[in-house]
Amino acid sequence: MAAALRPLRLPAFPTLGSAYLVNELGNWLGEIALAVLVFDQTDSTLATAGLFLGVHFAPAFLTPPLVSRLDGVNARRVLPALYATEAGAFAVLALLAEDFALAAVLAIATFDGAIASAARALTRASAAAVLAPAGQLREGNALLNVAFTAGAAVGPALGGVVVAGAGVEVALLADAASFICVAALLAATRSLPTPATEPDERGWSVRLRRGFAYVRERAPLRRLLSAQAAAFVFFATVIPIEVAFAKETLDASDFGYGLMLASWGTGMVVGSLVFAAVRRVPLPALLIVSTLAIGAAYLGMGAAPSLAVACTASAIGGTGNGIQWVALVTAVQELTRATYQARVLALLEALASAMPGIGFLLGGAVAAVLDPRASFAVAGTGVLVVLVFAIARLRGIEWHPELEQGPSAPPATSVAGHGGPGTALSGS
Repeated sequence: MAAALRPLRLPAFPTLGSAYLVNELGNWLGEIALAVLVFDQTDSTLATAGLFLGVHFAPAFLTPPLVSRLDGVNARRVLPALYATEAGAFAVLALLAEDFALAAVLAIATFDGAIASAARALTRASAAAVLAPAGQLREGNALLNVAFTAGAAVGPALGGVVVAGAGVEVALLADAASFICVAALLAATRSLPTPATEPDERGWSVRLRRGFAYVRERAPLRRLLSAQAAAFVFFATVIPIEVAFAKETLDASDFGYGLMLASWGTGMVVGSLVFAAVRRVPLPALLIVSTLAIGAAYLGMGAAPSLAVACTASAIGGTGNGIQWVALVTAVQELTRATYQARVLALLEALASAMPGIGFLLGGAVAAVLDPRASFAVAGTGVLVVLVFAIARLRGIEWHPELEQGPSAPPATSVAGHGGPGTALSGS
């Protein structure tokens, strides 16, 4: 336990971890408040779908250019500015709750989605700049993942309680206030690092092109991200049909649906703690086992005869999810030179935003033609197929970490020696 908590003694890391947690909580609180606002004002599922496309899908195209523009700027300036901008966006959205205009709400929500995604990428890059020299990248990422999963578990419930008890406008103003507090905390932290950049790079477009070229030229990194993108499609396949699966297929109540989702969230928290505890298990092995757990969980949920069995399978899948995401991020960071950390993490954020859209369409189409159980079967089978192909593509490729770490870092591993990393994803 003492070793797992060592990163908390590093300068600036506790502040960066707090910012990461508040970003996740704020995103959930704002998203739930906006969904309620848009649906109540329009009574249109199409308008609500447009909101989710703006918040989740559009940032895939906006985040890499934005991060390329901000990469290398002093973190004490850029991170507070990003969180303060999020606060301003939610303050304006709170005003629009009283004087509703759909086009304005969608535009500002899309803008905020890109800012939030860029803030996550740059916060992760700044954290890596603190952790890697101390040889504590894996331990620090484990703590960030605990913050992320805690936010994902608490955020939806908090959003529902605040919106139901105080209203949409108060929820949006509370979100704005939380981001202001984080911006002030970051601005007051003198030890924030600035991620390194290449000295000869001029202009965001040059940095953007070189970031993509960097990934293309490195087979392990390129194939790992490609496999993840494919897996993310199948990870998202069940999301649109979970409510129908719980309430119609399993004949559960609204509480039963919530219980199934809570089982996954609880599993994520457990998985993040497991990752923190198994510091010496090679990342490729963790990626394979956790991806296998998610695929098997989807198949188990699809075949579940009762809500209890579905919740058990959901908890297993959530545990795999909690391990897999942080293992993936750590692997990507290890394979990325310090000067490209922010841009490669921005690409990872972009994939996390873009690829689920395909999964949503696939899951909905399969459920419409067949039934929700078939969507779970397609999702589980797809995850396992992607895992097999990923192992085959990465087998024999040497895993050469490019991020310099301190002497306490675990030794580098070889993909060939461990069967190759699997795929990744589920939450960003």
